[in-house]
Amino acid sequence: MAETPRILVLRHHEEDHPGLIGDAFVERGYQLEIVMMNESTPTPSVEGYAVLLILGSSSAVYDHEVQKSWFGRELGVIAQAGELGVPVLGICFGAQALCLFHGGSVSRSPQPEIGWYRIQAQGAHVVDEGPWFEFHFDRCTLPPEAELWASSPRAVQVFSVGRNLGVQFHPEIDDLQLRDWLESAAASARDFGHDIDELVAETRREVPAARRRAAALVELFLRHCGLAVD
Repeated sequence: MAETPRILVLRHHEEDHPGLIGDAFVERGYQLEIVMMNESTPTPSVEGYAVLLILGSSSAVYDHEVQKSWFGRELGVIAQAGELGVPVLGICFGAQALCLFHGGSVSRSPQPEIGWYRIQAQGAHVVDEGPWFEFHFDRCTLPPEAELWASSPRAVQVFSVGRNLGVQFHPEIDDLQLRDWLESAAASARDFGHDIDELVAETRREVPAARRRAAALVELFLRHCGLAVD
C-alpha cells in the first residue's frame, strides 16, 4: 500500500489554519501536518513531505526584527524545500516569502485590499477570477524568473517560480476563520470601511463557491508542480 503523501503546513498565529485549501488537499489524499513558525518554535524540516504550504501572517517579510527573530529561519525552510524538490504553495505572507526568497521585493502597498475582490488572469493561465478574499497591506514586485498568472489593479495576485506557486489572496478563508481573525484585526477592516457583521455574512454566503474555487486552485497547483494524478 502506498504511503499517504504529507503536507507540511506553516502557520504563524493560533487562529490560522489551512481551511478550504486544506480540505481540498485532504480530499485528494494528502495528510496535513500543521506546525507553528514563530520566534519561540523550532525550525521544522521539509524532509519526507510532498508539499510545503505556507499560510499568512500579520508580520511583514521586510521587517528586520521579524527576519532576525524567525523569518530568516523560514526562508531556510523554503531553501530546504528547493534542495529536496518539494514544491511550495504560499498564501499571502507565504507568497511574499516566495517572492523575496527568489530575488523579488515586497513593499507597503499604497492601496491595501480587504474583502472580496475579482482578479484578472494573465496570458494563457486559467486562474479562476473569483471573487477571492483579500486581507493584505503589502505587495510583491516579482523577480525576473517569476511568471505572472493573475493580478488586480493593486497587486500581483498569482505567480509561479519554478514548481512553486504564490497567491496574494486567502483561498483558505471561511466565515468561521474570518471571525477568529477579526478578534484582533477588526479595527483594520473598519478603518477600510467595512461593517464587520456584513463582511462575515458576505463571507458565509461565499463559502460554497469559495470551496469550489479552492479545490480548483489546489488542482491547478498540483498539475503545475507535477503531482496531479489523472
